[in-house]
Amino acid sequence: MYQKVLVLNTGGTIAMSVDESDAAVKLLDGQVLQKTLPELKRYADVTMKKFLQLPSPHMTPALMNRLRAAIERELAQFPWDGVVVTHGTDTLEETAYFLDLTLSLEAPVVLTGAMRSSSEPGADGLANLIASVRTAADTASRQRGVLVVFHDEIHSARHVTKIHTSSTAAFQSPGHGPVGIVSKQGLHYFHPPAKREHYPVASADANVPLIKAVAGMDPAWLAFLLEQPIDGLVIEGFGMGNLPPAILPTLEKLLQKGVPVVLVSRCCQGLVQDVYGYEGGGRHLKKMGVIFGGGLNGPKARLKLIAALEQTRDFQQLQAFFATA
Repeated sequence: MYQKVLVLNTGGTIAMSVDESDAAVKLLDGQVLQKTLPELKRYADVTMKKFLQLPSPHMTPALMNRLRAAIERELAQFPWDGVVVTHGTDTLEETAYFLDLTLSLEAPVVLTGAMRSSSEPGADGLANLIASVRTAADTASRQRGVLVVFHDEIHSARHVTKIHTSSTAAFQSPGHGPVGIVSKQGLHYFHPPAKREHYPVASADANVPLIKAVAGMDPAWLAFLLEQPIDGLVIEGFGMGNLPPAILPTLEKLLQKGVPVVLVSRCCQGLVQDVYGYEGGGRHLKKMGVIFGGGLNGPKARLKLIAALEQTRDFQQLQAFFATA
C-alpha cells in the first residue's frame, strides 16, 4: 500500500522556466510541478497543493511561520505519512532550520528545490522531487526532524547549507556530511535520529539583525543599532569567535540595554569558543555577556534567536538554549 505524501509548493526555480525572449528564469507556467504528478505517483500516493508562489529571496520568518502552521494543520486534519515542501534554494536552508526548530512532529518533513529550471538542460527538479517523495514516504525517515534532499543526498536541516551558486550539488553539510542517501534500491541512513530542540512560536516577529565582522570595521556601522528597536543581534565573528576592538563599546551599550548579542563564526566549519584573552577575543567577549552560538552559521543563529526570544528574554536561559547549538 502506497504511503500518503503531501507536497506543498512555495515557488522557486523548481517551478520556473527560461523565458526565451530574454533568457531570464521566470514563472511562466503555473502548472510545472503539477505535471510531475504522474511520475511522483509511482512512488507514493501524492497530493500536491500550492501554498505560496515566491522566489525564495522574498521569504521571511513570518512566512516560514505560516508554513509551519500550515504543515501542522494538514497533519492534524489528515494522516499524511510525510510532507515535502518545494522551495527556492537561496533561503531553503533557513526555512528548513526554522521548521526544524518549531515543528514537533514524528512524520517526515522534507524540503527540496532545483538549481536548474524545468526547461534548462539537465534540469534537476524532478529527480529531487522524486527523491524527496521517497524520503518522506519511508518509515525510516520518521522522528528525524526536517530534512533537505538534493542530488540524492539527505541532509539534516541543522547542518545543511548552500555552498555553490549554480551546481546541482549545491547543498552540503560541511564537517558533518549527509545523514543518508537515496539509491535505486531505497534509503540508506548513516546515523540514528539525533536529539532535537523544539521552540513553539506564535508570530516569529522579533527584530534580529545579522552583522558580519570584517577587518578594520568602523564602529559607526553598528552604532545606528543603538537607536533601532531591535530585539537581539547576531554577529559573525572571526575564527573561533573574535571581534575588532573598535566595535566593543557599541556592543557593551547594546548589552546594557538588555539586547542579547549572539556570536558565531564566519568560518563554514567549527565552533566559537572563549579561547583568546586579548581585547575583542572570545574570552573577553564571554565576560562581557556575549552569547556563544556554537557551530551555527549566522542566518541559522538569527532564526534560533528569533524562536528563542518567544520563550524567554532571560540571558541565562538564552545562553542555555545556544549551548546546544
